[in-house]
Amino acid sequence: MTDSQLAVVVLAAGAGTRMKSQTPKVLHLLAGVPLVGHVLATARALEPAHVIAVVRHERDRVAEAIAALDAHAIIADQDEIPGTGRAVEAALAALPADFDGEVLVVSGDVPLLDAGTLAELLAEHRSRAAAATVLSAVLDDAAGYGRIVRGSDGALDRIVEQKDASVDEQALTEVNSGTYVFSVAPLRQKLALVSTDNAAQEKYLTDVIGLLRGDGHAVEALPAGQSWLVAGVNDRVQLADAALRLNAMIVRGWQLAGVTISDPASVWIDRTVTLDEDVEVLPGTQLKGATAIARGAVVGPDTTLTDCEVGPDARVSRTDGTLAVIGAGASVGPFAYLRPGTVIGENGKVGTFVETKNSTLGRGAKVPHLSYIGDTTVGEGTNIGAGTITANYDGVAKHRTEVGSHARTGSHNVFVAPVRIGDGAYTGAGTVVRKDVPAGALAVNVAPQRNVERWVAAHRSGTASAAAAAAASTPQSETDGGADGTAPDPA
Repeated sequence: MTDSQLAVVVLAAGAGTRMKSQTPKVLHLLAGVPLVGHVLATARALEPAHVIAVVRHERDRVAEAIAALDAHAIIADQDEIPGTGRAVEAALAALPADFDGEVLVVSGDVPLLDAGTLAELLAEHRSRAAAATVLSAVLDDAAGYGRIVRGSDGALDRIVEQKDASVDEQALTEVNSGTYVFSVAPLRQKLALVSTDNAAQEKYLTDVIGLLRGDGHAVEALPAGQSWLVAGVNDRVQLADAALRLNAMIVRGWQLAGVTISDPASVWIDRTVTLDEDVEVLPGTQLKGATAIARGAVVGPDTTLTDCEVGPDARVSRTDGTLAVIGAGASVGPFAYLRPGTVIGENGKVGTFVETKNSTLGRGAKVPHLSYIGDTTVGEGTNIGAGTITANYDGVAKHRTEVGSHARTGSHNVFVAPVRIGDGAYTGAGTVVRKDVPAGALAVNVAPQRNVERWVAAHRSGTASAAAAAAASTPQSETDGGADGTAPDPA
């Protein structure tokens, strides 16, 4: 049920300069989802009445991505006044005027913070009737973080930013995570009093804590159970650290759900992937995007599948596939390349060093090895010979090839599209098929073989080939030493 007294503010306005990237920081991918996508999903899990995302840097790009991730999120624009306090002011302006509940503030670059931890923070805030509650963390190295300063009674006194902290304050190890719950009325009142009179000339949200404390409001700080939950992503190193931890949790979750993963450290699975029980994922495998793998399938080793569908009991080995459908019991690889639009029917086969694109293979159809099959329909039970190429491009447009059911095509064929090979037809080895082949017919176009005697001697004299040919052409009597064909005298 929707919590009508809860609004979640997602801060996504920062430039993220330490990422050194043309991509806005909150749009960098983690387990297949932008950083801000993880935060939005966590926010929605709390079922708030309002989710507001504050944007500024690369405004249109970030806002478009947020809308795609959460169609109901409200976009609020921060102006040129910097600081988290100003960002929250922009969010409050987007809330209904009569909203009188709690405002949960989270950062768009803290992707591992889970809904359970946020629910505990909100419950703590409400149980104590606090004006503000801060989620804190205790770190071995607190450099760069705002410090939690507690009074002599152990209660939260204020938060001081790294740039403004004294030497004694910098020695503190409890830090501000950047996650807060505020009661909206005192938040509105105190934000209006916050200035930019600090080293960074920013409007700090943290200053609200001191102002509330000074007026006698209850303010609390609740340490997170694990410090990594509140770890932000500010550069590529931290992005990799977060990816490693999140992937380990994803893999473990699938193992507990009945998926066999023998080498968890070498397997990477996006958050958006789905796996059935009794799937086996072998070492060196990456499963990305909307990939879905059905019961009994074995994927890997050394396989990357992006937005693919793998049917029950299929086998996919050392394969790169994107936007492909692999039917039940089908076999793919090793060393296959499935490009978008590939559909392999039940018990079909795409074998070693085969590339497919925008093609459908019927039930039991096979392309065993060394072939390119593009813009093609292959009927059920058909076998495509080794080294076959569908010549689908005429330099201007793509054309389709159709191969009927239970056809048998020879090795080293070229099908020049558009062309159709009928049901049950055969083609000879080396055939270039330029015309339709009727059902049950045999298509051949190989010219009779002609041997030009002594061509090497005439045109390649003095080469190793010429010497080998001359030796092979010498009469047996000359090499054996007897002119009459008898064995030579051993004396």
